[in-house]
Amino acid sequence: MSRAQSQQHPVAVRRKALGWSQDDLSLRAGVPRSSVSAIEAGRLTPSVTAALAVAQALECSVEELFGPDDKTAGAEWSWAWKPQTDSGRYWEAEVGGRKWLYPVEMLPGSAWAHDGLCREKVLHEHSGWEPRQTLVLAGCDPAAGLIAAEYAAASGFRLLAFPRGGGAALELLQQGLVHVAALHRSTVEQPDRNAQTVREKLGGGYRLLRSADWEEGVALPAQDHTRSIAACARQVRHWAMREPGSAARECLDDLLGRPHASKRILLSHQAVVEAVRGGWAEAGVCVRLCAEDAGLRFLPVRHESLDLCFSAAMERDPRIQALVRLLRSRAHRRLIDELPGYDASHTGEMITV
Repeated sequence: MSRAQSQQHPVAVRRKALGWSQDDLSLRAGVPRSSVSAIEAGRLTPSVTAALAVAQALECSVEELFGPDDKTAGAEWSWAWKPQTDSGRYWEAEVGGRKWLYPVEMLPGSAWAHDGLCREKVLHEHSGWEPRQTLVLAGCDPAAGLIAAEYAAASGFRLLAFPRGGGAALELLQQGLVHVAALHRSTVEQPDRNAQTVREKLGGGYRLLRSADWEEGVALPAQDHTRSIAACARQVRHWAMREPGSAARECLDDLLGRPHASKRILLSHQAVVEAVRGGWAEAGVCVRLCAEDAGLRFLPVRHESLDLCFSAAMERDPRIQALVRLLRSRAHRRLIDELPGYDASHTGEMITV
């Protein structure tokens, strides 16, 4: 093998030995030509299905093409969390050098098609997205769908934003199942609470990237004429209740002066709004954006800071860098400022924990 060949990707060497163009390999393997080019340039590690397809087309093994140390191609897959059924749709992404499958669920404003279907533990993949093209975020920002659309348009990467409270989001980050966790415990009175929470739960070595500051408060039916938060605390008997560990639940417990139990637990600001609008709850704590969009009354309680937490080791990852660029862009900051209750004055600022 010549020196020039030794510096080429094994896929390129094998393809050229057969006298094929990248278009020829793309057609025979059923893989986009752009993916073939990225694989050969070392910019992309293929999914399990793509690696097998390329190897089969080139009539050799996955190990010959991608090597035994490759962390994604041909690697075993795992569920990020247990799906509700044995068969179902999934998305896939690379986190921490591993390929994870994420059961499809309702995401705010998401229009992403599933990457494949699992039937009796057999995967049937058909996605155009490679695992390393996807950024996975857990958090409860109701504007996450808007950000995901901007992110894809600006970067060419995909953002999967799973709705989770701050406590649950940090647990997923700690377990290495998401790249980014969003939390909003910091207030005007306690501006360092997000950093303190991360330090207590995860330790050091993390970055906090400001997404927005917003108003959190009580959503009431449009016809309700309660004028004060104190009156709400006295009069409301049936609250729409968020899960323990969420900032909204903490806000409500502070408002009522005691922890409050409920048999019905809601997992997002939007779910709180729907409960109030549907009439099975008299009031609930959420952000102003959700209440106003649903036509509900809103009584502000406190201003909070929404921060995105990720490992310092991820700071140079292209997906994180694309997110930072987006949040610091003038167009994005202007858009965030136009959302009810949102403030982009500090959007894009970053601190080290």
